Amino acid sequence: MTSPTDIEGGGRPAVIDGGPQPDTKTEAKKLEGRSPGQLMWMRFKRDRTGVLSAYVVGFFFLIAVLAPLISMLYGKSPYTVYADERPELFDSAGVPVQPNGGISGDFWFGLEPGNGYDVFTKLIYGIRTSLTISVVVTLATVLTGILLGVAAGYLGGKTDYWIGRVIDFLLAFPAQLFFIASMPVVVSLFVSPRDETPIYVRVLALILVQWFLGWMGLARILRGTSLALREREFIEAARVSGASPWRIIRKEILPNVVTPILVQATYMLPGFVTAEAGLSYLGVGIVEPTPDWGQMFAKASTELVQVNDITYMFFPGVSMIIFIVAFNLLGDSVRDAFDPKTAR
Repeated sequence: MTSPTDIEGGGRPAVIDGGPQPDTKTEAKKLEGRSPGQLMWMRFKRDRTGVLSAYVVGFFFLIAVLAPLISMLYGKSPYTVYADERPELFDSAGVPVQPNGGISGDFWFGLEPGNGYDVFTKLIYGIRTSLTISVVVTLATVLTGILLGVAAGYLGGKTDYWIGRVIDFLLAFPAQLFFIASMPVVVSLFVSPRDETPIYVRVLALILVQWFLGWMGLARILRGTSLALREREFIEAARVSGASPWRIIRKEILPNVVTPILVQATYMLPGFVTAEAGLSYLGVGIVEPTPDWGQMFAKASTELVQVNDITYMFFPGVSMIIFIVAFNLLGDSVRDAFDPKTAR
């Protein structure tokens, strides 16, 4: 039987249908004093898909960082030519004798036809190469997008006009065709065509080419956000108080554009991974003997035609699909965590 104090709101919480009603005041107190970052983190932790995707992405980055240690424990190197060191494993055509690409207890993912590189160590080092290049490109494009996008949006006038025209001009370039056509040109700036191209030159060229056409999307988003922010009262108050434009941008604008920066970065990085892999697949990116994700696809497609064995395509293909899907899902979860009104 319910007492009068329960009905009037005093004493114990009211009991309806055998269970206590949720205390909204308690829930509200839990959220008091929380920063936007803490609220975002709380929402993200409740998203099981996002958390699982973060673990998968972290696993790939851990493999990239620990590739030399994994290779040492595994006892093999991605640069060892097993066709010369252990010719008994290959037939006269250079194809592994054992089925399924030579998979065995010694070679977990098999051996490549021809030179006989170990597929497992080549894959983990290929992940390391591709992710390193893509992370550097993402950081460079994000910094460029922040600098030019926020400057154009807040300063306006001629600054906004000229940055906008540069963005419009670069957006007219067909990105993939530009990447393919410009890679040999950029490489030739550092090395004579008659000399062998060092691997660091190819890496630098990949970074420069992808950065050149990679920052405009983020810059346009930040320009629009900064245009809206500069008319807000707290920006006007900072301007009236005598704060310099640099201080206003650093203290007032940048903290309010963190959301689009993080969300766009989570979408940009997997895009750069696939772009870098595509360039290596076409032969204008990383070349042997340096392991690379896209280079493995190129070799696997050739062997698929010649020896009719899908094993060589399976491991790099599945690993890239898992990584790209996980990173895209992570980007969706980050977006939803920052903007709880977004329904997926």
